[in-house]
This record gives sequence, C-alpha cells and structure tokens, in this order.
Amino acid sequence: MPGNDIDIYLQPLIDELKQLWDGIETYDAKEGNTFKMCAALMWTISDFPGLGNLSGWNTHSGLACPTCNLDAKPHRLKGSQKWCFMGHRRFLNQGHKYRLDRNRFDGQVEGRDPPKKLSGTDVLRQQSNVHVSFGKSSSVTSKKRRNGQDADEDDSHWKKKSVFFDLPYWEDQMLRHNLDVMHIEKNVCDNVVFTILNDSSKSKDNLKARRDLQCMGIRPELWLGEGGKYPSAIFAMSNSQRDVFLKTLQNVIFSDGYSSNVARCVDLRQRKLFGLKSHDCHILMEQLLPILVKFSLPSSVSNVIANLSSFFRELCGKAINPMQLAELQNHIVQTLCQMEMIFPPSFFTVMVHLTVHLVDEVTLGGPVHYRWMYPIERYLGRLKQYVRNRAQPEGSIAKGYLSEEILTFCSRYLDNIKTRINRPGRVDDEPVDVPHNSEESIFPAIGKALGAVSHFELTPMEKHQAHRHVLVNCDAVVPFLDTFREKTKRSMHHQTRSPAKIDSVVHTEFPRWFNAQVLLESTIQSKELKLLACGPMTQARRFGAYNVNGYKFRTVTKENGIKTQNSRVYVSSNMRSYASMRDNRVAVGGVPYYGKIIDIIELNYSCSFTVVLFKCVWADTTTSRGIKQDYLGLTSVNFSRPIHTGNREEDEPYILASEAQLVYYVDDEVAKEWSVVVHEKPRDLYDMGEENEEAEVGFSPQPGLNMSAEGDIGDLLLTREEDIEDLIENVSENFDDVA
Repeated sequence: MPGNDIDIYLQPLIDELKQLWDGIETYDAKEGNTFKMCAALMWTISDFPGLGNLSGWNTHSGLACPTCNLDAKPHRLKGSQKWCFMGHRRFLNQGHKYRLDRNRFDGQVEGRDPPKKLSGTDVLRQQSNVHVSFGKSSSVTSKKRRNGQDADEDDSHWKKKSVFFDLPYWEDQMLRHNLDVMHIEKNVCDNVVFTILNDSSKSKDNLKARRDLQCMGIRPELWLGEGGKYPSAIFAMSNSQRDVFLKTLQNVIFSDGYSSNVARCVDLRQRKLFGLKSHDCHILMEQLLPILVKFSLPSSVSNVIANLSSFFRELCGKAINPMQLAELQNHIVQTLCQMEMIFPPSFFTVMVHLTVHLVDEVTLGGPVHYRWMYPIERYLGRLKQYVRNRAQPEGSIAKGYLSEEILTFCSRYLDNIKTRINRPGRVDDEPVDVPHNSEESIFPAIGKALGAVSHFELTPMEKHQAHRHVLVNCDAVVPFLDTFREKTKRSMHHQTRSPAKIDSVVHTEFPRWFNAQVLLESTIQSKELKLLACGPMTQARRFGAYNVNGYKFRTVTKENGIKTQNSRVYVSSNMRSYASMRDNRVAVGGVPYYGKIIDIIELNYSCSFTVVLFKCVWADTTTSRGIKQDYLGLTSVNFSRPIHTGNREEDEPYILASEAQLVYYVDDEVAKEWSVVVHEKPRDLYDMGEENEEAEVGFSPQPGLNMSAEGDIGDLLLTREEDIEDLIENVSENFDDVA
C-alpha cells in the first residue's frame, strides 16, 4: 500500500486536473464546433485511513479528528490503552444544563466552545513547516514503545502537505475531503450492537473499561469489586434479553431486493452476531435497531439508541430539507451527550465522534449518496472481477476495462437488443400492450403483471365490492357522489340525519343509483363513464404478482417457500370516519390501513378498459386491539381479529393497485400476535423538486421516530435493576479490546 507516498501516484492526475481547470478544446458533436471545456475537482471520497493519506492529517493519534484539528482535548485511557473521544458537550449551547453536570459525564465542567472550522488557508499555514521526503525509509523504527505510548503522540500532526494544494482552487474549497458515512455508520453500529449484546471479544464494556472508570473517578457503582468482578451495566443484556434480540433478528424477512438475509449472521447457540457487512449494519442501524432493543433494554437506553437510529435515517435520506439541518445537528449532539452518560469512555472511538461533523458536511456537500463509499466499493469490486491473472493484477484490470469499454461502445449501435445499458430496473412496472388513448382514459394503464395469468368468475358479492371501490375512487364520479350524498341528506328529513348514517346509505346504494343516473342523463358523452356505470364483466383475470408504484407485490400464497415478503401493504385511506354513529364531526382521510394481499385481480369493463385491484385482509386499525404505538413511536399491528374480510357485502377488502405502498412486518417475540411495521420507499424514487399532484404517490417514512432529543433521560440507574447483585466474572484479564 502506498500510504503517505500516494502523492507520487496522484501526480499525473493533478497535472491533468490543472489542464482541465485552464480548459481543453473539446468537440461538440451536435453543434459541429469546438468549445473550451473547464472542470474542477469538488472533493475526495475515501475511508478514514484514506482521508489521512490524502489530506496528510495524522488519523491515528489523540487528535485524529481532522475537523476539530488542534482544537481538541486528547484523552488517553490508562486501562484500555486507547484514545477516547468524549467531550461532546462543547457543541451544546453555552447555557445548556449538561455543561455543568459533573457526575453524569467525565467529572468536569465543560466551558469550551465548538471547534473553529478551518479554511484551506488555515490548513496551508499549519503545513508550511512540514517537509517530507517520499519513499520508504531503509531503517524501520517501531511505532510502539515499551511503556505503551504511541510514537505518533510526539510526532507532528501533519504528515505532509497534500498534493491537492497544487491545484489553484483547492485552498478555496470549503469541503475538501469527505468523511465516509458508510464506514462511520458501520463502526458505530458495531460499537452499539456488540456492546449491548455483551460480546466477550467485541464489547466496549469490559474489565479494562471498568478500570478506566476507576482511574477517572466516575460512576463508582460500576467499579471493579473483589476478585475482578463487576456489576452488569444498564445497557448490557441478560441471556434472556439477548435471546429476544437475536430471535427477533433471525425471524426478520425483508422484501425482495431490500437487504441481504441478516438471519445468516445470527448464532442462537452462542448468542452472538457475526459477519455483518456494511449494508447489513446500514439496515440494522436505521430500521431494525429500535425494534430489537424495544423489549431488550430499559426505556432510558432504548430511547437514546432510537434517537441515534433516527439521526442516521434522516442523514441518509434521498432528499434533505436544508431548513431542518440545524435541528438535526442539535439532535445528534444531545444524543451523543446522552450516550456519554450511559456507555463507558472506551465506547467513544474516533468513528463515534465523527458523527457530530456529518451534518456540517451535508450542509456543504448535499445528500450523502454522492459522497459515501458504497458506489466506490462496488466499482472496486467490479475492477477486481477483471483480474484473471493474479500475478499481473494491474494488466488484467486494464485489459478488462478496455474490453468492457469496447463492448459498451458497440452496444449503443444495437437496436432492440437488451444490454446492460437499456436493461430495465429490478422492478419493471412499465405496462405492456398499452392502447394509444390510455392516457386519456379515466383509468389509464398502470403497472405490470408477473407470472402466469388465470381466468375466473367473480361472485356477485366480490363483483359488487370491487366495483364499489372503483367507483368511489374515480375522479370522474366524484360529482355524482356529492350529488347523491346531498339527495340522501334531503330524503332523510324525518329521520336522524347524522353524517355516519348518511354515509352508510351512500356506501350501500350509490352504485345502483349511479347506474340508473348515467343511463337517464342524455348529456353524458363519455363512453367510458357509461361503461363504468354498467359495472365490470363477470369474467376476470388473476395474477400472482404485480409491479406498480416502483414496488413488487405478491400474494400470500405466492410467497410459500420464498425468503422474502412482498405481500404486506399499507394504504392511507381518504374515507370519512366518525367516533360513533351519533358523532356529527367528520374526519376525512388520514386513516392508516395495514394488510396482507390475498388476491390480485383485474376487472374488465366491456373490453374498453381494465382496473387492477388488490384484495387484502386488513388489521383492525380503528381500535387499539388491531394497532398500537409504543413509547418509541413504533407502530404495531395485530391480524388476529381482521376487518373487511369480504364476508359481508358492506366490507371493503379491495384497494386500487395505484394506492398500494409496500411495507414489511417484523414479528414481535414478546407479544406473539403483534408485528412491528417498517415502511419502505421505492428504490427508483427520486425527489426532483417537481410537484405533480395527479401522478404523485404519498410515501410514508418510518413513523413515530421523530428527531426530537430535547428530553432528559433523568436520574439514570447505571446497573441492571433485575439482577444488580448478579456479578459478571471476567474469565481473562488480558484479552485485547477490539478497536
């Protein structure tokens, strides 16, 4: 590895970047002339050690944070023999109560201001006296000394002047080297998960960590006792709690293409997790961790972990509101401070500390998807696939790259041939065999059926229920629906005219009235509206799977033997709801419904147009027996008493395919009949800043986990209440802690 000498390899690149900055004559094939093309390097993307090699900053010392720079207070843990990066109270407002709290933090009052943000000029000034001769030295000195101190502690914090400062504009760049959110999230997730699982080799809470507390004179209730024993911390799970955590994780079933099978990483016999990849930690941190700790940890700890989870979920969103970044920064600062009250100092590695600077980089560079290592790592993996001769990897990569470039160039001239360039996405929901006038139809073609198609006959009840739902969700029918509601209201002048009673009559009688009304009115010119009033044909089509709205949906029976779940559905209903039949206050819309797809059908309206419907079994979200929300804001549903099963004529088991949104359910290991809901967004959904109300589909984020971390966690008991006398005996005092 080149390490600090990477500037030598980068010199040809720097020369080309200088030429691009000055401008290069480029031919415009469309206009048929040349123009002067200029380009600039915006920033670098690398992991944290790579950031040190590219910038020249020493990332292995007590001043490892390149953003805090020299304005940091390095603290070396005597027991763990590692650097600790606490002190996040300095990022709070000066009047915040945490700043004066000695007992729950490091035993000191915090009076420092946040570190000053350095400009490129400030960095150049610090590097002015740094002189480095590149190349490997013949005499290699040991980096560790006998007394356990790092050699880097006495060295200059700048290892070199970065070669990027040779670019004329680099000094003026506000964001030069990106902090990699991918590896930061992975390391933070590992710290949290292995510490709360009390993993013997990867936990940050061990014998050395308890000695650190004793040396710092804080949290005496967690100090070592006689014989090297120490009490269980509040964040450490017992065996039964770990069983709940791991069984819940093992039973999680994701939707198609959402994530890898995390169950492969669970070892129930040893109560351990192993082999977590970066994307596994991404899903675990942002979606599953609040669910897993809900019944495994006290509320004071699970609340803090849920706040950390919500931070990464907001940070990694495809679209970020710049007006909310200040709130997001305050959220992570308070979350880190609350974590300092709970977890030991050895927990706070530099990767945990770097989370406090991520919001500032989003402010300068935008969403993290263009600045993290996921696409870089995938591309590096692709280059490695070119290697056929491991003795000559560079030549193999060059030859493979050239071959693919030639094939790509040739494929652009091939029509009607599926290639990597024109291949549809994983979820292809473009309809096939669309009529020319489909866009003008009251029900334009939407979505794409998958698999075999079967024909069947609708029962009278199924036909009535499906047709009724189509009518009340058609924009062209809304004026007729309002007219019939007013007519029903006037006809009930001798009866109780409560809105609930009126809607009940409309729900039952409207399809019949609409049919008669359309046939009587001679002013109606729309052929489709007349065919809609006549109702669908008895013959219908049935599908096992259907792609729509960027999602892949399947029926429950189609998923037998499949390791993914795509039959779970969510819809936000626009129905009119009431507290009781006597309630005159109407609440329109906003009613959430969670269900499971049991059938996918296509209604045929006299061969003029078709409508695809999902038949579902719905959880009773109108009462607490079917839906609830816990203290973390997580929504759980219960299907033991479903509603709208389709057994009664007034039931509403159907929804339009265009209304459906995909969710997945995580089964609760404590309350067996309940499942926690996790919302998804389509992979190919992008917010381009354009509002199209007709085509827009409302996608709900993970509900409940707001970004408010304003509340204090109160008087925190640092040991487990249920087994405070149960002491953990450390088997070995000399095992190495994992950095």
